[in-house]
Amino acid sequence: MQNVTSTLSNGQMAVYCITAIVMCVLTIVAEWKIFTKAGEAGWKSLIPFYNLYILCKLADGKGVKFLLLLVPIVDIVFYVMLSLKLARAFGKDTAFAIGLIFLPNIFTLILGFGGMEYIGPNGEAQA
Repeated sequence: MQNVTSTLSNGQMAVYCITAIVMCVLTIVAEWKIFTKAGEAGWKSLIPFYNLYILCKLADGKGVKFLLLLVPIVDIVFYVMLSLKLARAFGKDTAFAIGLIFLPNIFTLILGFGGMEYIGPNGEAQA
């Protein structure tokens, strides 16, 4: 009986790992699409920290602000503000930003593969 339980646990763990890998790959592809929609090279989404710099530049206009994500407590507040600004940069409202905050993988896919176009930082059209 003990072997059946451990086999079931291993099977469940395998399903979890496969699901996590699939979600990671889909999120990476969606971020690539978001970057290309905004006129940046998609490969920039693959480089740690640099992708945060570019994302802050796209959403807020000031890429250097990504350093705030490295400060405890401040990072939570800045992430919320960044999500709001990213949603506005693609012409979406606060409800979409809340989705980006609480279900980031799903809403990143929607943003990447949806019909939204990049407007500019903070939703202001670029001249």
